[in-house]
Amino acid sequence: MKKITKLVLALSLVFAVSCKDDTKTSDTKKETTESVAKTEKFVVKPEGTTVKWTAYKTTEKVPVGGQFVTLNFDEKAGDSPQDALNNLNFSIPISGLFTDNDARDLKLKTSFFGEMLNPEFIKGTIKHIDNKYIASITMNGVTNDLPLEVKITDERRVAMSATMQLKDWDALGALSILNKVCFDLHKGADGVSKTWEDVSIEINTFLRKN
Repeated sequence: MKKITKLVLALSLVFAVSCKDDTKTSDTKKETTESVAKTEKFVVKPEGTTVKWTAYKTTEKVPVGGQFVTLNFDEKAGDSPQDALNNLNFSIPISGLFTDNDARDLKLKTSFFGEMLNPEFIKGTIKHIDNKYIASITMNGVTNDLPLEVKITDERRVAMSATMQLKDWDALGALSILNKVCFDLHKGADGVSKTWEDVSIEINTFLRKN
């Protein structure tokens, strides 16, 4: 009987220690998982970002597309996609303008942007306020807010779009000069030369988890 009692006590101790160790291991794994979750960040990277634009000519509003092949900003991290994008400062060198047409590129650089104040860069900051996005853009010496439509899929891919009205950046004078330089090229079937004041903007980026 004594041997049986001792055996029961021994087994009880083994199970008690085993359960205690399992609980400790489980707690450790939980703490590690929570730690990883807390430290994981969403990172916006320049090399994963594209900036495309569409301008329009003729009274039929024929689109002319292009892009800026260079976008400068420091890698920005946040606990969420919104946090990563908020207060993201950027600058776009005009020298990186590209439309797959050398003659057009030169005219845009010299007869449009070249007629502006501070023609080397477009600068700005993306802001996320009250669940809305805006880009505070400085161009031609003028700073103005541009509302952005933002779509985030799978918390990783971000598409931003907007329509810029050039008058909001006092750029109609530069637009008029560009239209004179491109007068015949911007004529439609009606013989009227027109360069539109609105420009569509499309920005796409991919958020890396770090």
